Amino acid sequence: MIRPLLLDLFSGAGGAARGYHDAGFDVVGVDINPQPRYPYEFHQGDAMTLGAELLASGRFAAVHASPTCQRKARVTAWRGSRESHPNTLTPTLALLRAQDLPCVVENVPEAADELRPDFLLCGTQFGLPIRRHRIFEAVGWIPAHLMPACQCYRNQRLLPFEHKAERAFADAMGCDWMTNREARQAIPPAMTRFIGGHLMAAVREDVAA
Repeated sequence: MIRPLLLDLFSGAGGAARGYHDAGFDVVGVDINPQPRYPYEFHQGDAMTLGAELLASGRFAAVHASPTCQRKARVTAWRGSRESHPNTLTPTLALLRAQDLPCVVENVPEAADELRPDFLLCGTQFGLPIRRHRIFEAVGWIPAHLMPACQCYRNQRLLPFEHKAERAFADAMGCDWMTNREARQAIPPAMTRFIGGHLMAAVREDVAA
């Protein structure tokens, strides 16, 4: 069976990509920075401009995007100014909501003022010893099943994210092929493996229609 092709925008080193690949997709990544450890086909370039060009090719069955989260993240306000970081979420949503493809957009929970939280995921829901809360909007499709809310705040044995222990945190996420710095921006592949199963069903429905 031919594997559907998924476009992975703002790909980083491929945390999301690994999950989608495990769910049955072939993946093509786009990121403005070089990603020598990205595990699949990769193109360096601006995610918005190059992404729009690649989408115009008609090759892709689905899209995932992880716009940079610093403008929304709470930690940015603690350490500096959110306004000093570019807003990549708003134009990404505009681009993908205009597509006739099932898409997924991921960001930090603080982005819920703009991003619909169809999925609110936590590492503990997948048996990982971390939180790493992230929200995901299902753009252009309706998930068949939502994950129940996590109970992570009752668990006192989870690894905290600390720069001095980044390697352990990266490995706990399942991103052991990345450097510490790359994993700092990644999400656990288990999250997109779960979402990818539902996204695959939506892609198959589109093909059947």
